[in-house]
Amino acid sequence: MNCYLIRETLCPCQVSEMDGADCQYAAVLTWKEWEESSERFDMGIDMEMEPGPVRETKAVVNIDSLTGSFHRPQLVYGHSAERGFSFALDEKGIVLVDDTGYVMSLIERIRATKKWRLPGMERFLYDLLECAISDDLTLLEEMEHRLNAMEEAISTGELETAPPQLNEIRGDLLDLRIHYEQLIDLSQELEENENGFFREETLRYFHMFTERVIRLQSLVSGQKEYVMQLRDLIQSAIDVRQNRIMALLTVITSIFLPLTLIAGWYGMNFRYMPELEWVWGYPAVIVISIAIVVLSLIWFKKKKWL
Repeated sequence: MNCYLIRETLCPCQVSEMDGADCQYAAVLTWKEWEESSERFDMGIDMEMEPGPVRETKAVVNIDSLTGSFHRPQLVYGHSAERGFSFALDEKGIVLVDDTGYVMSLIERIRATKKWRLPGMERFLYDLLECAISDDLTLLEEMEHRLNAMEEAISTGELETAPPQLNEIRGDLLDLRIHYEQLIDLSQELEENENGFFREETLRYFHMFTERVIRLQSLVSGQKEYVMQLRDLIQSAIDVRQNRIMALLTVITSIFLPLTLIAGWYGMNFRYMPELEWVWGYPAVIVISIAIVVLSLIWFKKKKWL
């Protein structure tokens, strides 16, 4: 169990120091520690947190507390593992429950980079959630650059690798859209302050966080539309390629159709066909066939069918 007092910074403390402290606290526990010592925090939880891997981001209002969870989806393109934690809070402090070490990494980042003029639960939650999504803008920018590179590759006819990569990015964007929708719901639930755990003058932190998530969600929506445009561009390029192939096959068929007629005509082998015994018959057919091919190619070139 790791315990901190929320002062100008997060100050490590012992469990006993949290009782009667002049500030709120933050405690990080594993699920086993929570099961063994949940009664020690006396939060009056009537909607118990579910142990095990976290699957969604949410907040649930209890009579004397607020419980919930944070879940970040696994991203294929971003090479980001699935992460999450659960939490319970009241007016005295917050307990964060996590077996993966993810929360501790966020706590260490806050301790290393944050110093508060107006310390409190609201500012701590704001910075915790901010740290959890701090890399998302960079990730979305990388996706944007990747999509731009794909568009250039598609325009030059490189279609083989684009569809699988587009499917990966599309799947990540769908997961992020759901993630941001749940984050907005969580932040708005905190801003609602139904149990009165937060000070009115600091509820703006949750509003600021909501606005940032909405901007990220807008970027995701724009990139989803970009992906759909690229899919249409790929389909158009494939159609153009297929049309060119069909045009080439049509030209080849048109060239060899007269030759097929000649071969079929003289393949009948009627007894009184004069060309069968003509000494120049075979060379004449060769010359006529070559002439047909050359004249056809000249004609197709002139019509710009080749």
